[in-house]
Amino acid sequence: MIREVTIDWQPGKRVSGRLAGPAAARLPAMLLAHGAGAGQDHPGVAGLRDRLAERGVRVLSFNYPYMELGKRRPDAQATLLDCHRAVLDWLRAAAGDEVILAGRSMGGRIGTYLAAGGEPVCGLVLFAYPFHPPGKPDRLRVEHLTAIGAPMLFISGTRDSLARVEVVERHVRPLRRATLELIDDADHSFRVPKRSGRTFEEVLDGIAERTVDWMETVAAG
Repeated sequence: MIREVTIDWQPGKRVSGRLAGPAAARLPAMLLAHGAGAGQDHPGVAGLRDRLAERGVRVLSFNYPYMELGKRRPDAQATLLDCHRAVLDWLRAAAGDEVILAGRSMGGRIGTYLAAGGEPVCGLVLFAYPFHPPGKPDRLRVEHLTAIGAPMLFISGTRDSLARVEVVERHVRPLRRATLELIDDADHSFRVPKRSGRTFEEVLDGIAERTVDWMETVAAG
């Protein structure tokens, strides 16, 4: 069952969220942020939220302010951070202090900035983290990752134009508490070609399973 919620991220300013999963979950709650081009109803975001909830994780997805207003251009980074932090506080009040920050693409990146800035979280799950802009592997978004003390799970497709495999491996493998999962033939949206023999839904099933397995390990300490 999904509960529709509204969250004040500034006085008089609200965003919508969807809270799914059991109220008495044994694992930490998860805050799931969307990417730049689509909101919390994106098939990849909603699909993962629902699959994780079915597997016993309490998950909150939400829209950033620009998406809530129907705009296409993302808010300034400071605004994204303020909203993300306010939604995190809301989830802690609703589900307890133990929270894992998760996000697809841009949403995951904003979560890493919060964690690198000292926000205490149990871990981070980064679905299709945007290591660089399309076709520009030299313009990296990785400098702050070494400042994160919490465990991290990176899940990236081998055909992701924002995460060339050699770039991903070069910058994730040295991180002390990072785990990397590469999805064969998957693009930035985790879509795979027919020749792979898998459907998009099957790929999401596998990602959800791997995420829960990782969360079990993190929770066990």
